[in-house]
Amino acid sequence: MRHTLITSPDNVRVKEVLRLRKSRERRRSGLFIAEGPREVERVRAAGLMVQATYFAPELLSWDEGEEVSARVLAKMAYRAEPEGVLAVVEIPQRPVPADATLILVAVGIEKPGNLGAMARTADAAGADALLVGDTNADPWNPNAIRASTGAVFTLPIAEVTVDDVRALSLQKIAAVVGASKRYTDAGLTTPTAFIVGAEDAGLSDAWRSVADEQVSIPMSARSSDSLNAATSAGVLLFEAVRQRG
Repeated sequence: MRHTLITSPDNVRVKEVLRLRKSRERRRSGLFIAEGPREVERVRAAGLMVQATYFAPELLSWDEGEEVSARVLAKMAYRAEPEGVLAVVEIPQRPVPADATLILVAVGIEKPGNLGAMARTADAAGADALLVGDTNADPWNPNAIRASTGAVFTLPIAEVTVDDVRALSLQKIAAVVGASKRYTDAGLTTPTAFIVGAEDAGLSDAWRSVADEQVSIPMSARSSDSLNAATSAGVLLFEAVRQRG
């Protein structure tokens, strides 16, 4: 049963959605926003708990949820050109598998799009989890979700500290610019956790100290001195995939 069309941007439900634009509110409430028909469908396919759905019948036909005007949806949406539907979803709590053999640890990532791309890359490589440390971005930011193409809906993700990663039983390999060992010379057939920092700052001494090995990715660039974090993660993860056959 549908409610009356919501036409006021001052409606209490609209304000509840707007609060979820802030990372601290997402963490406090345990909720995030999925925007657009593709993402909402992927939320459903992943079996996540949807608390509310809002759609603008002026923009698209949708099978369930509360109807809002296009003006109100534009107010609620994070994107400049909303696609007509969004959902309020519970953040999934997926544990890191006890038998994990491939994990990506993303440290200090500031841009949500980069973090989302790292989730997408980890998922594509068959990684068991994405661990997030010391980062201002969170994987439930709308830009991170979009960049992940839905990978954050199914990939186990957890926020961690240096000590949490130190306690992992997998071998830990840190990507460090200028490290003497090439990534292709590291043995990656055993269970491995890759630690990748932001391209501008890299990894702090504390994070480097956690690693069993430090590796570099050789480059022939004329101007840049580092790879994008998601690209670095992809190079390392797929080298592990290659070595494992």
